[in-house]
Amino acid sequence: MKKVKIKIKKEAYSIRTLREWAMLIADTLMVCVCYMGSVILGQAYIIGTEIIVNAFKALPVAAVLFVICLWAFRVNKVVWRYARGRDYLRIVGATLVATVLLAILDQAFLHWLSGKMPIAEDFEQIGENLKAYPVYFNIFFSTTGVIIVSRLIYEMVYARLRDRALPRQKKRTMIIGAGFTASAILEELSRGSSIYNPVCLVDDDPDKLGRIIGDVEVVGTTKEIPRLVRKYDVSTIIFAIPSIDPKTRQSILSLCMQTGCQLKVLPYMSEMINNVDLVGQARDINIGDLLGREQISFNDKGVKGYIQDKVCLITGGGGSIGSELVRQIAKFNPRRIIILDIYENCAYEIQQEMKRNYGDAVDLNVEIASVTDEGKMRDLFEEYHPQIVFHAAAHKHVPLMETNPEEAVKNNVFGTLNVVRLSYEYKVGKFIMISTDKAVNPTNVMGATKRCCEEIIETMHQLYGNSVTEFAAVRFGNVLGSNGSVIPLFKEQIKKGGPVTVTHPEIIRYFMTIPEAVSLVLQAGAYAHGGEIFVLDMGEPVKIVTLAENMIKMMGYTPYEDIQIKFTGLRPGEKLYEELLMKEEGLRKTDNNKIFIGKQVHIDADKFIAEIEKMRDICASNDKQAVVDQLKVLVPTFHHDTVYFEQMMKKDAQYQKEYAEKVRAEEEKASKETDAGKQAPAQESGGKPEPVTEEASERAEPEQSAEDGKEEKSKEKTGKPKGGGKKQSAKRK
Repeated sequence: MKKVKIKIKKEAYSIRTLREWAMLIADTLMVCVCYMGSVILGQAYIIGTEIIVNAFKALPVAAVLFVICLWAFRVNKVVWRYARGRDYLRIVGATLVATVLLAILDQAFLHWLSGKMPIAEDFEQIGENLKAYPVYFNIFFSTTGVIIVSRLIYEMVYARLRDRALPRQKKRTMIIGAGFTASAILEELSRGSSIYNPVCLVDDDPDKLGRIIGDVEVVGTTKEIPRLVRKYDVSTIIFAIPSIDPKTRQSILSLCMQTGCQLKVLPYMSEMINNVDLVGQARDINIGDLLGREQISFNDKGVKGYIQDKVCLITGGGGSIGSELVRQIAKFNPRRIIILDIYENCAYEIQQEMKRNYGDAVDLNVEIASVTDEGKMRDLFEEYHPQIVFHAAAHKHVPLMETNPEEAVKNNVFGTLNVVRLSYEYKVGKFIMISTDKAVNPTNVMGATKRCCEEIIETMHQLYGNSVTEFAAVRFGNVLGSNGSVIPLFKEQIKKGGPVTVTHPEIIRYFMTIPEAVSLVLQAGAYAHGGEIFVLDMGEPVKIVTLAENMIKMMGYTPYEDIQIKFTGLRPGEKLYEELLMKEEGLRKTDNNKIFIGKQVHIDADKFIAEIEKMRDICASNDKQAVVDQLKVLVPTFHHDTVYFEQMMKKDAQYQKEYAEKVRAEEEKASKETDAGKQAPAQESGGKPEPVTEEASERAEPEQSAEDGKEEKSKEKTGKPKGGGKKQSAKRK
């Protein structure tokens, strides 16, 4: 294998060397031609044998000077099919230096092009010396121009041959924007072997209409995109205005999606990696582009200070938020990261991802455990002694928690309580809990449990405000692409041809991306001093139906034509809109204008702890109604949407009733079958009874008494004598 690689390298090196020598020879020939042409044209009025002879004498010197300067400026090393402006400046510099050196040599020593005296003694000699200066200028400009033109011709011919070699792989492309970014993209596309063939530019600046950038014309405005796509047979659109405002961006992208073309988007200016490989940075459109707001960027100032060289525990570390926490925390050089999750598959995935990205550079441990297991959690705290805890473990599915309130409380409330108490006991520096906007005036069980968790945080601060541990919670809205969010559901429904289900046409939600949410969590950790609930300024809320329509367009379909949208009604515990603050909470600013702190609400700590312990006993009984009732005591702002819950309880009661009746019917059926089995032998004996001997009579007496005993027991159970009909028929006989 190594021999093959060495052979390939040698072949590549030899090809490159041949190419460089060929270009050097071509440059030498061009220098000679330009030199002779410049001498003849510069001194045409005195052309003669002497001039031509002197020119030929100086030709080798001029050729050597130019070749040396071109080599010194590394002109032959440039890959000219990818050349930029500064590469052409190498040619200018090389020819200028060579011309100056030639002029100095000629004026001082050779005198082949100038007068024969290096220092003029009269006006005639000065005139002789000055005769050569037009020649020098001609040599410089002609040589520079010819070499540059040759490179441009080479680049053009190479591009034509490349395009002919790959005609079917080229995509006719429209570029939106005619500014610096679009110009840079056109330059990249013209140099590289890209699959995109730009055929037109679109820009709303009227001064640019009809102008040409890199052989591509600005043909119209963004409002004309559908018409221009048809006119120029466009198959791909590249959105190249990274500095545009979010609302206009959303509007233009929505228009582009209606064309059915493949859509590539350059990220916002704040997300771009300088101006390098802009085409490579272009990505497929995602749902975040359709939110109508710019990606929120956070200042990492202070984050590294409290994470670097610390042991960090992330509960729920395999989930969407927890795994992103692991990714971002790893960038700040923690001493160790502990991923704790009860679901081993997700924990395994993030573990393998971290190994691929960091290898042994990050000390990573994965623990499979439940936060509800206090004994196991204590063992882990004893083993690792975490210094920072990010608590993301929770049951989050609203409808499922409505039907399983006791499990929601066990995991969310008592799981949080376990981790909080252990954090205090083991002197953890910071404890940051992930909360939700559903905790504000909750109408569902999940939201109520998360509000109860926030109250635990506030209570711990009230009781142990002077302790080492700083407790805080971070409250934010829906996270795009997280487990259980509407985005994966909508995608799956669209792939299956619809319909896309939306609960209500007017339902709205705040949305943010997973990186935004995690950045907020980390920033909140830097600001946390104990008891705070951090809230993000999430911009304007988004209608879910609008989100569904945009996703349908994004995937190349037309809403209500190709894919239908069906309204199913609000789910149990669901609100038309979510809130980020309760009435009792105010807002206090932080150094980050996107992060605020909700005013702490006073809690009667002793009463709250007593009610929590009471809830523990109720959960042990698994009484759903009692759990919900106790939640209302713990969370006074919990206004439960009881319609669905009551329907569920009625269904459960009805099921229990039907089941009891079914069991009773089966018991009665079994009892009748038993009686029928006993009657069968007596009926088979028929007309004449067998003679009863004294021995048989004695043997029958205990059997009869045993049968009488069974009849008495049967009377106690059913209230009817067993085999009563048989006795009556005997009497009639």
